[in-house]
Amino acid sequence: MAFQFIHMTGYSRKGDSKGRNTSYVFSEARRDPAASVHVPKPTPPVVVYGSTIEEVERLHDVTAASAVTTPKGGKPRKVQKSQHTLMTVVASHPHSMEEVHNDPDKRREAAEWEKRTVAWLRSEYGDQLVSVVRHEDESHYHLHAYILPDDPAMRANVLHPGQCAKAAVMAAGPVDGEDVKALNRRGDAAYKKAMREWQDAYHETVAIACGLTRLGPQRRRLTRAEWQAERVQAKALRTTIERAREVKRKGESMIASTKGEAARIGAEAAAAKKEAARQLAAAKAATEAALKAQDKAVQEQNKARSMMARVREEAVRVREAAARLQRLPGALRSVFDGFRKSKVAARIRAAVDAEMEALRRTAADASDRASAANAARRETEARAKNLRDNLTDTGRQLAAARQELAVLRPPEPEQMPGISMPALRRT
Repeated sequence: MAFQFIHMTGYSRKGDSKGRNTSYVFSEARRDPAASVHVPKPTPPVVVYGSTIEEVERLHDVTAASAVTTPKGGKPRKVQKSQHTLMTVVASHPHSMEEVHNDPDKRREAAEWEKRTVAWLRSEYGDQLVSVVRHEDESHYHLHAYILPDDPAMRANVLHPGQCAKAAVMAAGPVDGEDVKALNRRGDAAYKKAMREWQDAYHETVAIACGLTRLGPQRRRLTRAEWQAERVQAKALRTTIERAREVKRKGESMIASTKGEAARIGAEAAAAKKEAARQLAAAKAATEAALKAQDKAVQEQNKARSMMARVREEAVRVREAAARLQRLPGALRSVFDGFRKSKVAARIRAAVDAEMEALRRTAADASDRASAANAARRETEARAKNLRDNLTDTGRQLAAARQELAVLRPPEPEQMPGISMPALRRT
């Protein structure tokens, strides 16, 4: 068998013509000995969804006992025990229990069918679906679903699409002068149509995805070859659906992975952008510092050049003073030789002393300025090492100035008799 099987039946507390009532249904589902003589080796049911059979029976009995109906113009009264208060659905899979136990592929197929069947029942009946159990002690893998109506009168027939469709036709009454039989036939046709639609809904939602056909070969008078061809087609359809499901799963996984990768790349890009901004700010700060250092170096260079100009001026003055000092002893000796006994000797000595004092002060001042210039030059040379290459010219100028100063230092003048000639301070 490779076609779907699903069946719906309602039960009352009183029972049908065969004596099957709600108590019997629960006993058979629970595998009570008196209700399971048709099963060689009964085993307890496996709850697939919802409550246990004991809980379902207790809920049903309490709800049915308190259910009431109110006829038109009458008082509320309890519902009759002959009214259907429980609706059941039985769904079976083509695989036998032996195949399911021994073949992992068939076990996986049966599990997939079970999951889809429960999902379809929940979509059809919502919270009225109170339990789904699986029996594993019979020939084929199958499920039992138990549905309790949620209306105050606990009318289970409203859950049966065929009975609802026929009841609607019968309540509308005859049309075009039809008799009771014709009306009943039209009601039966509505019943069959509604049940076909119910079966079609299950087929479209569950059976197609599980590779099951809608009907078996005998019901449609198919030849064996036609039936085998339909089975192959159904199997191919199931394979296609499984492939589509796998492609969808891979696509969703790829999308999730892509989103994760995109998020990671976005985070890295944001971090890189932040780091680039930080590096740019650091570069700007370094550039500004370099420009400031360059401006300061230029100022230092200008200052050094100005100082060297002053040094040169001092050197010229020192050179001129030294020349005067070199000429002075001879002149003084001539003066003192010619006018040693002159009356103006005292005035000459006074004049010479004053001149010598002025020269000493001038020489001392020049020496002090030269020392200060020399100290400033050494400091400038030390700082000029960290400046740019354009400061090297200043170093050469400083070196030239030192040589010039060394050449310009005057020799010690000879001391004249009676005249005190202090030595010039050396720089």
